[in-house]
Amino acid sequence: MKKVERTQKPKSVMVWAAISRKGKSRLVFEEEVKIDRVVYMDMLEGGQTTNDLFGEEQWCFQQDENCPDFISVDTHWRRADDEWSPNSSDLNPLDYSIWNILEAKACDTPYKTIESLKRALIKAWNEITLEQLASIIDNFPKRLKACVEAKGGYFE
Repeated sequence: MKKVERTQKPKSVMVWAAISRKGKSRLVFEEEVKIDRVVYMDMLEGGQTTNDLFGEEQWCFQQDENCPDFISVDTHWRRADDEWSPNSSDLNPLDYSIWNILEAKACDTPYKTIESLKRALIKAWNEITLEQLASIIDNFPKRLKACVEAKGGYFE
């Protein structure tokens, strides 16, 4: 029997990342942060910007399904509403693939410190190849078609 130590109030860390067919951002960690509008917008606008990642190429910001309801985010920079995908983890490559990869590689062991968890996540993140990213992104049109056919409902 494996002994697993747990604490009543474990520390937490939030992780932010971005991917494209051509590469990925660095992982951004926010520890013990109460997310409010100011913190959230600082995260989106700070650190590695979209220009650093994509230059002048077209890109689409896609928020995962965990955007807190109480945060009113100014999305003036997005184009028309009909170009904004539904709030679905089925249509977010980070949700339907990347977080699963990181969880499988880095989260199968309990960590005693946030720093050791971060190191494991960074190691797993760095092991994700451009070929994997291309495959994940190339899978998106199939997922989008399945979502449309399911009229926005559940699909596999």
